[in-house]
Amino acid sequence: MQTVALTVLSVLLSLDCLSAHRAEQNQIQNQTQNQTQSQTQNQNQNQTQNQSQTQNQTQNQTQNQTQNQNQSQTQSQTQNQTQSNRNTHSDESEPKKKKKNQPHIIFILTDDQGFNDIGYHNPTIKTPTLDKLAAEGVTLENYYVQPICTPSRSQLITGRYQIHTGLQHSIIRPSQPSCLPAHMDTLPERLREAGYATHMVGKWHLGFYRKACLPTRKGFDSFFGSLTGSVNYYSYGSCDGPGLCGYDLHEDEDVAWGQEGKYSTTLFTQRARKILESHDPADKPLFLLLSLQAVHTPLQTPESYIYPYRDMANVARRKFAAMVSTVDEAVRNVTYALRKHGFYRNSVIIYSTDNGAQPFAGGSNWPLRGQKGSYWEGGVRGVAFVHSPLLRRRRRVSKALLHITDWFPTLVGLAGGNTSESHGLDGFDVWPAISEGRESPRQEILHNIDPLHTPAAQTTDWAAAGPKKPKKKIQKKKIQKKKIQKQKLQKKKLQKQKLQKQKLQKQKIQKQKIQKKQKPKQKSAFRLKTTKKPWTFSHHAAQPKIKPEPKIKRLPKSKLKPRTKVHPRNRSLSHHSPRPKSYSSGAPPVSGTSRPRSQIQSRLKSKSRRDISQNQTLSRSRPPQPKSQTQLTSHVRNQNMSRPTSHPAVRPSEPPWDASVQAAIRVGDWKLLTGDPGHGDWVPPQVLPTLPGRWWNLERAVSLFPKSSALKNVWLFNITADPCERRDLADQRPDVVQRLMARLAYYNQTAVPVYFPPDDPLADPSRHGGAWVPWVDEEEDEEGKYHGVYKKGRNKKKKRKKPRWPLCKLKSFFLKLNTGMMSNRI
Repeated sequence: MQTVALTVLSVLLSLDCLSAHRAEQNQIQNQTQNQTQSQTQNQNQNQTQNQSQTQNQTQNQTQNQTQNQNQSQTQSQTQNQTQSNRNTHSDESEPKKKKKNQPHIIFILTDDQGFNDIGYHNPTIKTPTLDKLAAEGVTLENYYVQPICTPSRSQLITGRYQIHTGLQHSIIRPSQPSCLPAHMDTLPERLREAGYATHMVGKWHLGFYRKACLPTRKGFDSFFGSLTGSVNYYSYGSCDGPGLCGYDLHEDEDVAWGQEGKYSTTLFTQRARKILESHDPADKPLFLLLSLQAVHTPLQTPESYIYPYRDMANVARRKFAAMVSTVDEAVRNVTYALRKHGFYRNSVIIYSTDNGAQPFAGGSNWPLRGQKGSYWEGGVRGVAFVHSPLLRRRRRVSKALLHITDWFPTLVGLAGGNTSESHGLDGFDVWPAISEGRESPRQEILHNIDPLHTPAAQTTDWAAAGPKKPKKKIQKKKIQKKKIQKQKLQKKKLQKQKLQKQKLQKQKIQKQKIQKKQKPKQKSAFRLKTTKKPWTFSHHAAQPKIKPEPKIKRLPKSKLKPRTKVHPRNRSLSHHSPRPKSYSSGAPPVSGTSRPRSQIQSRLKSKSRRDISQNQTLSRSRPPQPKSQTQLTSHVRNQNMSRPTSHPAVRPSEPPWDASVQAAIRVGDWKLLTGDPGHGDWVPPQVLPTLPGRWWNLERAVSLFPKSSALKNVWLFNITADPCERRDLADQRPDVVQRLMARLAYYNQTAVPVYFPPDDPLADPSRHGGAWVPWVDEEEDEEGKYHGVYKKGRNKKKKRKKPRWPLCKLKSFFLKLNTGMMSNRI
């Protein structure tokens, strides 16, 4: 029983242990379950939180996306607005980033300042401001302009040669209905399209006969200055001949009255400073053309500027130097205003003259040859420099070949503009050559081709520059000339009578000889005629068969003497060998018809000279033995028959250009001048108080061929080796002459007709309130009225009134005329 009870107790105890253990396990399980539940709950909570976070992130992303989309939309809208603004407003053509890179351009143009009229070329001229700006920038020592005002200014504004604008001849006078072509774009127009504010102050001189020619119609936002070429510095009066004077100072398109008494250089400088004060450099880039009237005549300047040059003996030179000092002060005031108003750090200052100086009016181009109005270096090589903080290589002298037409593409390129629409530009973008010292893209310069130019009478003294002689002396000279002409006519008549008698005697003798021996003597007579032919015209092959050959044989004595000494074989070579050099030695170009024309004209003038020259040639050409004469005739015939084969070899050496036309071209180192280049002396600086005397003529006596200098019309120089043009190489280098003449012929094919209309009486300032203003309505097409070329002097001949003679003088006149006609017929 006890055992049973014990087993029961053990069983119960085991059961309790098991239950306790199970309870613990259940508790543990419950705990673990609770933990797992809590963990799962936490995980769920974390997941929900993460989900909420992700949702928030997605919401934020969506919000950011929407914001970005809104921003992009706003940006696109703003871009579209800016593009529309660009299309609608040309002034806001580029964004702000590009506007900061666009430099302010200040172009200072002086008038008639020569190569020796600046301080860094001539220390006697005091220009400290100009010297400093040039020393800190780039001095242009191989820079070319045009010899007179209007062509230089037209090429600066248009970027084209004057042969492409119709302004080849002279300047635009105040009374001429002429200006820049209406279809041609200008430099200020292209800069305005690039977003620039364009202003001009000073001299225009590009025509104003209608309002379409004014500066405000050619791309400038404002204009203040004169429209004509020469104005009084204080009264602003301008004259185009005696009795045709008017007031010439304008603001925009109106007359600026009430400025009399103010010196023009200071007045223009004050206006330039006002423009700089009123303009915001951060808003728009600025283009300012300050075209000063100085140092053009009349020589007027305040007395305070003359005092530093009181030691100069020459009065004109003293006043001229004082005017250069006024220009130096004007440039100093403008540069000060640029620094003061925040323009300087992003600016480009260009200083240039428009042509060479006039030595007879105080200027100096020494040591260069020539003066204003000529195509020698003194007339076309200009003073210029560029000063800018934007230059990469500063403080240097540039020898790059530059021309005034190059400023158009250079400045438009600096401004970020487009020159693709500017068709027919003759200039190049030379900013890399100026700023970085690279090679210039320009290799040649066409100075000009002027078909209307007539050479002026050359004098060997200073009389041409001085005052003109009174009319009484001119009339006396005319009377003397008429008397001399009458005496010559009387002598000619007497000579004709004598020669006619001699002819009759010769004819009788010849008839008698022909009757005795007709055939051989006819042959010998024919051979005698043919022997004379090559003495005068060896380059003609077919002329010995012409019957009236004695008429063509007439030559002056000076030409016959050297030819009689030459053997016939050498004679034909003597005619051919100088032909490549004939155009360069000063004579007109040799051709198959050039000599007969001149001789035929001289034949028509006097027959007596022709007969005398025939007798001289006969007496000199007849050798003592007839056999040698026949040998000569056969030899000359053979030469004449073989001459057509040698003629094609001579043709390539004939010049491709008419050397009588005024033209000048520079190709590389070579410079060619044809026609009449203008006053070509080396005028030293004015040291004496008055015009010099004999010492000045020493330069003229240097020429090796003084007799042929009047006929000379071709010059060739190596400008790099001979910048003063003292060694003419035209005879030594005919190949270079041919090549440069071919270039002239090429440029002449692209030239437009010369537009040089006559003066219009409607331009008289007395018709317009005493001022020079446009006088043609816009509806009238004045350019098509004259159709191009107009030669000087036609209207003057029409205006001359013939004097009314009394009847007695008319009767005597017709009696003399009839007697003269009858005597000529007899």
